[in-house]
Amino acid sequence: MRVWQPGSTLTQGGSKKVEDWSWAATKRRLTTLWRLARPYKFRTLIAISALLASTAASLAPPFLIGRAVDEVRTGNTNGLGWIVVGFVAAGIVVFLCSYAQTYFTSWTGERMLADLRNHMFRHFQRLPLGFYERTRAGVLISRLTNDVEALDQLVTDGAGSLIQNSLTLLGSAILLFILDWRLALATLTVIPILIAATMSFRKRSGRSYRKVRETLGAVTATLAEDIAGMRVLQAFTRERHAREHFDRVARTYRNANHETVIQQGLYFPFVEFLSAAATAIVLGYGGYLVFEGQTTIGVLAAFLAYLTNFFDPVQQLSQLYSTFLQAVAALDKIQEVLEVEPTVNDPEEPVDIHEIQGHVRFDDVHFSYETGPEVLHGLTLDVAPGTTVALVGHTGAGKSTIAKLIARFYDPTGGRVMIDDVDVRDIRQEALRSRLGIVPQEGFLFAGTVAENIAFGRPTATRDEVAAAAAAVGADEFISKLENGYETQLGERGFRLSLGQRQLIAFARALLADPRILILDEATSSVDIGTERRIELALRKLLHGRTAFVIAHRLSTIRDADRIVVLEHGTIVEQGTHDELLAKKGRYADLYGNWSEAAA
Repeated sequence: MRVWQPGSTLTQGGSKKVEDWSWAATKRRLTTLWRLARPYKFRTLIAISALLASTAASLAPPFLIGRAVDEVRTGNTNGLGWIVVGFVAAGIVVFLCSYAQTYFTSWTGERMLADLRNHMFRHFQRLPLGFYERTRAGVLISRLTNDVEALDQLVTDGAGSLIQNSLTLLGSAILLFILDWRLALATLTVIPILIAATMSFRKRSGRSYRKVRETLGAVTATLAEDIAGMRVLQAFTRERHAREHFDRVARTYRNANHETVIQQGLYFPFVEFLSAAATAIVLGYGGYLVFEGQTTIGVLAAFLAYLTNFFDPVQQLSQLYSTFLQAVAALDKIQEVLEVEPTVNDPEEPVDIHEIQGHVRFDDVHFSYETGPEVLHGLTLDVAPGTTVALVGHTGAGKSTIAKLIARFYDPTGGRVMIDDVDVRDIRQEALRSRLGIVPQEGFLFAGTVAENIAFGRPTATRDEVAAAAAAVGADEFISKLENGYETQLGERGFRLSLGQRQLIAFARALLADPRILILDEATSSVDIGTERRIELALRKLLHGRTAFVIAHRLSTIRDADRIVVLEHGTIVEQGTHDELLAKKGRYADLYGNWSEAAA
């Protein structure tokens, strides 16, 4: 398993990787499919057994046809009854076994794909934030939908068809030699040409189908971004530019698909031509052998029937190869995501934390985002329980990075982040974050009711508790005016509410979760002055008795903090109370003066 690195081709929605047909790559693909099928191995075994029986029965009719022709030609009709019985029996076996094989293969395949989707979604939840910051969401959606769908035909029908046609091809070839080795050798004259054509088709179409998967991901990603940013597109009248961009992306996808159509249009008719050529050879040479008395008409009839059985699977396998190539390209894309290892992992022996006091300490912490420059340079900070700390500084000073390290969205590259004298790396992520409350700059709301969004961090909360949390932050005033109150459906991202209203819901959600450590990442920057004044008292209630880290530019929030930490280029340059820092007339005094002038 590899660890994701920023700037990889995966993050851009495409890959320059050459199609890998090595044994190692094939083994990796087969291993992935086997892991998916393993929970259903009993039904898979039934499907394989039914497939083998059906294939064996389907090979009997041509032989019976030959016997019947010779019986009629010689005037000996005693065996025709048994031949008819054999035909009927073979038909019954094929019918029953084909049904069983189709049912169990489809049943197993659909569950394999459902398991794959669930596994991918769980894997997405484990990946680091940095991965999502650099990966287009539409690309991941395409992996989970389009690429998994590309595997559907392979696992529900293609795998069975592959085995059945391969066995039919092999069985027919063996029976051709048993019937007449001379005719079989004559048929083989077209095989080298068929092999050369297949190799050329595989090489060219392999690249084409991989390009199809890449461009399809780009189409999905572009569509997702444009829909999500429709308000901005319309506000800046960029609809025409968006249409042109989407047209270019869609045209690239169309051209990639067109390449595969051209390749199929050349290859499949060529296989039919070779089949016709082989039939002509058998008719000519076989007729000669019949006239010379070296074989019988029945053998020639059976041979022609088996020859159809020989080339039909070739045709089916050729068409299946297109499905196979699409599935392989999709599976490789899926594996690229599944092979990304999370950079933040739970410890093997985690420390149990039940009740935390909220003592947070940064001990000589260094940090850089993957391969980028160092953001924090030996930061040391000791925050006592129940203290409200305001983090101030210019953009890029490291304020949000500190918040992310506390929540363990990232691990420091040096030093330790401690909570109650326990390294956060020794705590399970779920246990740690269940005791944290985070209110980001823009409160993200999910499609659902107002009550469901407030109770998101505490689903067991009663309606009275939800209402009390909303009232505490002043959100009940506008909620009561909604058509269905707390049962009002907010839609995707809570689009029915204003930015300030969404932020009040986020405050209520944090208050209801009752965290011991609270992180406000510029949480009041999106609310107006009037709304901010209404939630000042609520903020005091929310912060009381909790350790809080407040990243803010609003003067009221900064002034009321127990301690103000001034950051510059990843280091602490000043810290103290508002009055103490103003008295120093240092960096904070300069920042405060700029803010005061801007507020005025």
